[in-house]
Amino acid sequence: MASRHPLFAFAIMAGLVVPTLGSAEGLAGSYLAARAAAISGDHAEAAAYFDRALVLDPTNAFLISNSVFAHASLGEWARAAEVAANLPEGAEGQELVTLVQFVRHVTLDELQAAIDMIEAGNGPGPLADELARAWLTFGLGDMSGAVETFEALAAERGLEELAALHLALARAAVGDFEAAHMILSGETGVQISNTERVVRARATIMVQLGMRAEALDLLDGYTQAVPDPGLLALQARIGSGVDDPYDFVLTAQDGVAEVFFTVAQLLSGDRSTTLPLLMAQAARGIDPDHSDAVVLAGELMSDTEQFQLAADTYATVPEGDPNYIEAQMGRANALDDLGLQEEAIAILSALSERRPDLASVHAAYGDLLRQSERFEEAVAAYSAVLDLVDADLPRYWFIYYARAISHHQLDDWDPAEADFRRALELNPDQPNVLNYLGYSLVEQRRNFDEALGMIQRAVAARPESGYIIDSLGWVYYRLGRFDEAVAPMERAVELEPNDSIVNDHLGDVYWSVGRYREAEFQWHRALSFNPDEEEAERIRRKLDVGLDIVLEEEGGVGAFEEE
Repeated sequence: MASRHPLFAFAIMAGLVVPTLGSAEGLAGSYLAARAAAISGDHAEAAAYFDRALVLDPTNAFLISNSVFAHASLGEWARAAEVAANLPEGAEGQELVTLVQFVRHVTLDELQAAIDMIEAGNGPGPLADELARAWLTFGLGDMSGAVETFEALAAERGLEELAALHLALARAAVGDFEAAHMILSGETGVQISNTERVVRARATIMVQLGMRAEALDLLDGYTQAVPDPGLLALQARIGSGVDDPYDFVLTAQDGVAEVFFTVAQLLSGDRSTTLPLLMAQAARGIDPDHSDAVVLAGELMSDTEQFQLAADTYATVPEGDPNYIEAQMGRANALDDLGLQEEAIAILSALSERRPDLASVHAAYGDLLRQSERFEEAVAAYSAVLDLVDADLPRYWFIYYARAISHHQLDDWDPAEADFRRALELNPDQPNVLNYLGYSLVEQRRNFDEALGMIQRAVAARPESGYIIDSLGWVYYRLGRFDEAVAPMERAVELEPNDSIVNDHLGDVYWSVGRYREAEFQWHRALSFNPDEEEAERIRRKLDVGLDIVLEEEGGVGAFEEE
């Protein structure tokens, strides 16, 4: 292995070397099923099949290490530790086993044992070792030693903010709220980014210092930009005069869990989700109430298309938790990705009734209704959003755009056009709005010059969007400028080669410039990409009698001039 640290050594999951399985058909079948599940990222199936294989071959190091990985990825740390205990000394997979052991030591309050692991080079990894050591030292009652470790870490380039954040949380944990506030507000010289958790901690600390108005200002500034439901609920509680005690991070276990969560966040932007998922699950394993870690784990599972696991993970956040609303919204998205639209809609419908004051819930509900082609209900949901927010803010362009699409699908053009134009007022160069409105105007034989200008601006903004370039070619076709339509339509097919509508459009353009064989070829291609039945029937008719006769049968609507 390239590194002793579990943060960098999980290649075993993708290993293609088959262990010695003997001739037992059951073992081979379980292994192959487990490996397939592991490669696809389905940790639940992988855990089940690896465990089944271990029943038949309990000392197989390859099976043990992969079973440990699968259970750890699911957050099943007790089971992971149970399986890890059977890994032979010196076998591959020791790095992951040490992570499991570390998590179990911290969870069981065996703090010195966890420190000993870091001292021996078997800690959770270079990003987490010293932060975790400081919190473990704190847990043993040595605050001075913890501070010394945090301050030493802060002297390392690139780690100043991370160390300062955790030092502030440690200060708050012992009731030194003034020092914690100074650090978090940047008064000690290190600027700490205002993430949702940092803002929550800062606001709670401010309340302990009697700075209720300042806490409300902080929360208001953040929620104006990011209307986080948990922070909005905290804002309401502080505004009502409730005196909640500080309970953000209090123990060594809380602190180490926060270390794992911090590392998971830092790594979550990486291409691989393996490491951040393990770190998020470690945070959750040590502190089961760390719902931010649960939500992050759900997001990472969704990123790897493990939607059922994501939905199950989101469902563990209890009602009343600050992250309950966000978790339920994530659960609805995961169920929607599974094709369970009605279940997803039911979740968001219930949320919108329970929390009619949350614009983010109505917006998510509207999106899901629109995608499910329940356009009338979508209009109502988007209207609810605009009733709750400052609708003049530029960021709400999308709500107007989405409501416009819903109106258009209901053949209610006047309010659709008004919403499209309002979206452009808020975001004048938004290519999707420019494209949709421009294309619609052309189809209605209106404002051709304006429509063409809109689509040209959209193409300039998104020169690699096949669908937008298709719109440009189609507008030229509709205007009877057939020669000008050829190049953009050919480019659109290059960018979207498997789209039936784009290929069909290119066929019409080719026919219109006299390239009949090429037109028929494109229509055949369009049919091969499974267009809807109405469009397929139209294409087959063009192949039988040609585009000119089809247009005559339809009333001559091909190219047209502005009325």
